[in-house]
Amino acid sequence: MHPRFFAPEAQASGELVALPDDEAEHLTRVLRLGAGAAIRVFNGSGDEFESVVEAAAKDGVRVRLGDPREPAREARIQVTLAQAVLKGDKMDDVVRDAVMVGAAAIRPILTARTETTAAILEKSRRQERWERVAISAAKQCGRAIVPPILEPVTFDAFIAFLLEKWLAGPAIMLVEPGATKAESFSELDVDAPKAATVLVGPEGGWTPEEIEAAANACRRITMGGRTLRADTMGLIAIAAVYSRWGEF
Repeated sequence: MHPRFFAPEAQASGELVALPDDEAEHLTRVLRLGAGAAIRVFNGSGDEFESVVEAAAKDGVRVRLGDPREPAREARIQVTLAQAVLKGDKMDDVVRDAVMVGAAAIRPILTARTETTAAILEKSRRQERWERVAISAAKQCGRAIVPPILEPVTFDAFIAFLLEKWLAGPAIMLVEPGATKAESFSELDVDAPKAATVLVGPEGGWTPEEIEAAANACRRITMGGRTLRADTMGLIAIAAVYSRWGEF
């Protein structure tokens, strides 16, 4: 299987495009490929090409795009994962898994129990880091689309988005077993949607006030009788959405 590389400028067969610096470094220093090597290139917007390295030097790597090829199929249900920002590097794993399972977009959320702030996220350039993780995950799983990592917003702002219908399809807020007025996932009775939103809380869980504030915007759903980790909940929930509505 030919290695895959991300090149956002790739648009049409026959073009000569430059790989981004980090992709070029991976090609030359990690894989030790050079001119003439057969690779595949995808642009993150859905297009992928059989390609050949035309030049690999210190000043960069240039690739000639060949025939288009069919990448991994995108999910029919476009799921946005709204994930409360987790501690340390746990968000890297969340982004990686969400991209690989098929999420259409990822929205970091700042909640009452999130142990960081928007200023810290911006200063540490976490969104850029998550974007790199998303690219790497797309490369690995065969997707030609790189889901956007949307700008982090507060919980209240995100609920406002939902109430104003900025996002399509039902919104599902995952809550702990025993939460007030929560339903079992098996009780979801809506027809298969084209899009859905899944909200996952932080390590400390949602506050009662947040659960109440989401009442008019979300279905509050439990996944069985077990309390699950915040860094695995998104993957489990997206897979459950796909299974519930026939994605696989």
